[in-house]
Parts: sequence; C-alpha cells; structure tokens
Amino acid sequence: MEINAKVEIQNKATVEMLYKALLGQEGLTMDTVAKLLASDLEWWFHGPPQCQHMMRVLTGETALNKGFKFEPRSVTTIGDSVITEGWEGQAYWVHVWTLKNGLITQFREYFNTWLVVKDLRPPSPRTWEDKQDSFTLWQSQPRDLYRRSLPGLVLAI
Repeated sequence: MEINAKVEIQNKATVEMLYKALLGQEGLTMDTVAKLLASDLEWWFHGPPQCQHMMRVLTGETALNKGFKFEPRSVTTIGDSVITEGWEGQAYWVHVWTLKNGLITQFREYFNTWLVVKDLRPPSPRTWEDKQDSFTLWQSQPRDLYRRSLPGLVLAI
C-alpha cells in the first residue's frame, strides 16, 4: 500500500476537482466529472436508500444544481484512497475514493454512519512497537452530531 507523496497530492487534487465540478465552481462541468471516473467504477453504498444522492447526480438522474450539495469539510489522503466528509442539513456523509493512475476506480459512500479506517496488515517484528498506535488511520469527526448515535463501520485497508 506504499504510495509516494506526489501521487497522494495528485489524488487529493483530483477528488477536490470532482467536488468543484459537482458544485459548478470554476466553470467545471459534468464532462469534467466524467473524465475523472473509470467507466467501470465500483460503487458501494451504506445508509438509508433515499440518501443515494451521489449516484443520482453522477448518473444524471438529478441535475447538478438541483441535487444534494456535497461540500467536504475535510479531505484526507491515505495511500491510494481519498476520504472526504461533510454535513448537509440532517445528513452526515463520508466518501472514500480510490484512484489508480489518476482515475477514480472505486467509490464508497456512507450516510449517517460513523466510519473508522484501519490498517489490518500484520506488522513486521521490527515495526511492531511503531504499529501499536497506528492501526487506526482515520475516523469520522461528525462534530454536529455529538448527541446522536450513529451506526459504526470499520473499513480495513
């Protein structure tokens, strides 16, 4: 899963461009979005069925300016994945985008779900002491939902 910092920066920029296009910023359009996605994009969704907003936008079922507005509060890169999270109205969401050669090949969408990303690779004997505290690579930060209970999932990478 080792990936260099330059690729991580490029992956993050790609995902940020996708969100700007979805918001119609900087003159970016759905054509821009289409060029960022693999034709055989693997999609995974967890949440209430009525919250499949990204699918509706990416398939053209909902127009960009009439759908759910995804404005990430945070964007984090871990290896070949970019994790974004945000809060819109009554919905907390997390997106995990996986990129290969600058193209988004996999998308995981979580609505009203607490997500923890863990590295489950067994540590080598010499790195065991270093790995003890680094199994959790990322976790949700739904600041606005501190009084609500959310179902939790672990994403193992």
